[in-house]
Amino acid sequence: MSLNSLPLFVRLGGRPVILLGEGEPAEAKRRLLDRAGALVVGEDAAATLAIVAIEDEDAAQAAIARLKARGILVNAVDRPAACDFTLPAIVERGPVIVAIGTGGVSAGLAAALRQRLETLLPAGLGALAEGLFAARSALRARLPDGAERRRAIGAALSAGGALDPLAGETDVEGWLASADRPAARVEAFVLTSTDPDDLTLRQARALAAADRVYHRADVPSAILDRARADAARIESAALPADTGEGQVVDLSMAARA
Repeated sequence: MSLNSLPLFVRLGGRPVILLGEGEPAEAKRRLLDRAGALVVGEDAAATLAIVAIEDEDAAQAAIARLKARGILVNAVDRPAACDFTLPAIVERGPVIVAIGTGGVSAGLAAALRQRLETLLPAGLGALAEGLFAARSALRARLPDGAERRRAIGAALSAGGALDPLAGETDVEGWLASADRPAARVEAFVLTSTDPDDLTLRQARALAAADRVYHRADVPSAILDRARADAARIESAALPADTGEGQVVDLSMAARA
């Protein structure tokens, strides 16, 4: 499964960004740039990013061409085909930022999803993130092994866990006082479909938490892509006797009738 765009979080504090256009579309982009601390400049300034919010089609296309000729990455309002980057809808909880993008295809859909997420994400989510950041040294001391540390955090942040982010839990110190090495776990699944959208919730969660994914040769890459990006993917005829420590998922396809 290929990505239409690679999501990136760019630090714009004090950096110049070209903004062209007038009216509400341009003002909305200006407010967003101001929130990010960017220095809004005109077309002649040196910059690496630009936003074109010009309503007239000919004028907009001419500006886009001039900017791209200079090697500047352009966001063109209401012209997704001309965009080098898009600006997502944002849900912000302190240092936690959730961005919803549709590649410029439907800003309305992105806004609707943002509104739903606003009701789901607790106000204390930022405090939880800051608490985890502050506890880094103590967590390293308690769990020196990086893989164990990641699994412990993953278990705490899972649904119903001690730090379930959707439950509003923020007592990182209390959790850390009793945090132990997470037990190794192996989950084996026989898949009946090659469509990743047909994965059950349990299967999807297991893949998202796995350290290693053993799989038969006929398991499609679209399924394997649902695993963590840094999870090892190991093709094997069967699950080995020694799977090692950590979270392991074994995948095979059901035999076809």
